[in-house]
Amino acid sequence: MQYGRELLEGTAAELRRVAESLDGSFTQAVTLIGGLPAANRVVVAGIGKAGFIGMKLSATFASVGIPSFFLHPAEAAHGDLGRLAKNDIVLLLSNSGETPEILTLLPHVKRSGCSIIAITSQPGSTLAARSDVVLFLGEVREAGPLGLAPTTSTSLMLALGDALVMTVLRNRGFTSEQFAQLHPGGALGIRLSLVSEVMRRGEYHCIVPEQTVTSEVIKAITATKGRPGAASVVDSSGTLVGVFTDGNLRRCVTEGSEFLCRPVLHYMGRDPKRVAPQDLVQDALRIMQEFQIDQVVVVDTQNRPVGMVDIQDVFKVK
Repeated sequence: MQYGRELLEGTAAELRRVAESLDGSFTQAVTLIGGLPAANRVVVAGIGKAGFIGMKLSATFASVGIPSFFLHPAEAAHGDLGRLAKNDIVLLLSNSGETPEILTLLPHVKRSGCSIIAITSQPGSTLAARSDVVLFLGEVREAGPLGLAPTTSTSLMLALGDALVMTVLRNRGFTSEQFAQLHPGGALGIRLSLVSEVMRRGEYHCIVPEQTVTSEVIKAITATKGRPGAASVVDSSGTLVGVFTDGNLRRCVTEGSEFLCRPVLHYMGRDPKRVAPQDLVQDALRIMQEFQIDQVVVVDTQNRPVGMVDIQDVFKVK
């Protein structure tokens, strides 16, 4: 355990060193990628362990709306150079800056009319000399008893590459709605979906006037498709004024049966929590968790109920 801690602390110290050494080259790289024409891509290349880091960075670029693909240096010499287009940006990863497969790419990349950003630890390397922008890692001692296997250097490449992507993202003003469009799958996808995509609407959403007697409200909820656990309550103008839930019903039962003949306005929950159709599902989930409720009413700009989000619906989609 102690040795593991020492290794992690050593990597953390190296990360701090790289952070403190950032200079105008980082700004140049951010500006270059930020100004990438819409029709062009960030092409990432590396070999060995650096190649795996490159694949991850390329995937991160794509995940935030910056078109990108990974170019394997060995395959590039066998036809894949045809994937490059003029004005693409090529991000080359090589700790030594002298990786043969990477150096072989350089003249072909230049002839394609692409700009080159390099991440390397060697300022005097061939890669550094032939790149348009160079992000230096500085002298890196690899972790472990031998200090040979790519460990610290690849961690630094990954962190520096992620910082590059996220800074471009921040400058572009990329929104959570745009992020949601690129991440429709899995738990992340559902949280970033729009409320309008999961809410109950139409015949699956129970809406009753506030003067409706409670017994009729219970019948209306029971008759609504999808077995909802609540009804939206509106006034004479159709504006949301309350919600009647299974929890409200249980509280009524403890007071005797006379509630069944009285208007639901006496027993509904007033000022219910609400969201808009264009809000994200994660916003509705946050409200449910904060106030420990199972339903959130969806309203339009005039505060009229147009749907309801039920926690069970979110779980089903998830």
